[in-house]
Amino acid sequence: MQCPYCSQPDSRVVDTRATGESIRRRRECQICRKRFTTYEQISEALLIVKRDGRREPFDRHKLLQGIRIACAKRPIAMADIERTVDQIEERLFSLGRAEVRSEVIGEQILEKLKELDPLAYIRYAIVYMEMEDVETLQRELERLMSERK
Repeated sequence: MQCPYCSQPDSRVVDTRATGESIRRRRECQICRKRFTTYEQISEALLIVKRDGRREPFDRHKLLQGIRIACAKRPIAMADIERTVDQIEERLFSLGRAEVRSEVIGEQILEKLKELDPLAYIRYAIVYMEMEDVETLQRELERLMSERK
């Protein structure tokens, strides 16, 4: 496995754990001694049907990146973000379908972010719900605040 820090191909496995449908491996680079995490999983063909009808393969990295952007500069541990991605991915594959609409993923992300961090939820919702004005954002904030009471 290539080290993401120094690009050397030599690393050793420090810890291995099963996480739902994948195997999490903690690795240490033999050259720079930095540690990083990899995931091994069985490749299942799952296509995501986009709003415009295009189909593309499910990409865990894309899901992780979207959630990381929403959680940027928030007091959220990377382990919590990884766990959230694991849970969403597990739900998607448990549906047992070859294709899943992107809206299903978006709704699951919103549900998990609402539990994880309300500000990250709002950040993601602004893009996902295509909020184009302050009034729409204000209505969503009011709805979120009334749910929290």
